[in-house]
Amino acid sequence: MIDNTTDFRSDRIGSALRGENPTVMRRLDAGFAVIGDVQFLPGYSILLTDEPGVERLSDLPRSRRLAYLADLDRLGEAVERACRAADPAFRRVNLEILGNKDPFLHAHVWPRFEWEPGDLVQMPVWLYSPDHWRDEQYALAPQHDAIRAAITAELDALR
Repeated sequence: MIDNTTDFRSDRIGSALRGENPTVMRRLDAGFAVIGDVQFLPGYSILLTDEPGVERLSDLPRSRRLAYLADLDRLGEAVERACRAADPAFRRVNLEILGNKDPFLHAHVWPRFEWEPGDLVQMPVWLYSPDHWRDEQYALAPQHDAIRAAITAELDALR
């Protein structure tokens, strides 16, 4: 489980740059691949920009934009490979750049599975109940170490 006494959540990018963000799996060319704070869909990951103050993709110069999108492609494929190997019910990954809540550039990589509730399996993950986002049973914890390690290994293999 993540130590809630740390303040990395208040400055996710700065803490990643300082090596203090415990969710970082790997530094990529234009960002940080991090494991999600919640794991109700095991393998959920996020690509953080590595440039503080960048709020949206269009804030980056074109070359950095392309590098960020290439990192997103790499993270998406790593999550797909790791989740497919870990769970035969794996279906696909959803990639999203939203930016509605957190004011910094980040992209979500959501693995999707056949075992999801029927009314949600074809819907956006944001329709899951609020309990899925707050309940400790879904929080990142040691039981997620294996999928985290698998994603990190796939990131390295895709380098």
